Amino acid sequence: MIFRDAIAEDVPAIAALLADDPLGQGREGADMAPYRAAFAALSANPMHQLIVGEDDAGRIVATCQLTILHGLSRQGMIRALVEAVRVAPDLRSKGVGAALMRMAEARARAAGARIIQLATDKSRHRAHAFYERLGYEPSHLGMKKPLD
Repeated sequence: MIFRDAIAEDVPAIAALLADDPLGQGREGADMAPYRAAFAALSANPMHQLIVGEDDAGRIVATCQLTILHGLSRQGMIRALVEAVRVAPDLRSKGVGAALMRMAEARARAAGARIIQLATDKSRHRAHAFYERLGYEPSHLGMKKPLD
């Protein structure tokens, strides 16, 4: 297993990972154009890193997005945000997700971040247990509002 920055050719495999659960099935689509546009925007911004895990056969089996955030709170502390963490169903509970998160944390530290945060849907109980095993604490209440 290697972890690396995603390339444009990885976009369909990443989109498939994002769609491969009940929540993703309801919000992801088959048209690759929006994913390719989003990838181009991510790639153009050095504060975003789209990470993929590739197995020995060259299959994309894991992904996450790491964003480095600068702010004034906590005396200007740099933060990292991890989103869209996904692992192929056949590799879940085999250490791939933990290795992916270690990679994201190492990259966050290298970028100067002193805290890493994430949000996970309330319905993802297995994901909550996974993150807690890795040392993440449920410390905040997250909220969203669609901007139509």
